[in-house]
Amino acid sequence: MEAIYLLFILVLSIFLGIELIGKVPATLHTPLMSGANAISGITLVGALVASGADRGELTTILGTAAVAFATINVVGGYMVTDRMLAMFKKKEGGK
Repeated sequence: MEAIYLLFILVLSIFLGIELIGKVPATLHTPLMSGANAISGITLVGALVASGADRGELTTILGTAAVAFATINVVGGYMVTDRMLAMFKKKEGGK
């Protein structure tokens, strides 16, 4: 029965996420991306804790994979945010 509740929460969060992201105006994408990067940083800390917990080989493998994916997410997010912010900078030598 618990698996059904977890699946329901997953499906509900997917639909909610799609609705929320679809309604964000273009001017708020950069601040939203910065907030998402902060959340990904928290995820990275949690993944480090999970990979360091000595609860078995599977936990260590999944925790290490989570660290790798969270790191990619954080670095990629900051790269995208930097690129977005560069679009708003004035170009030198131009008008």
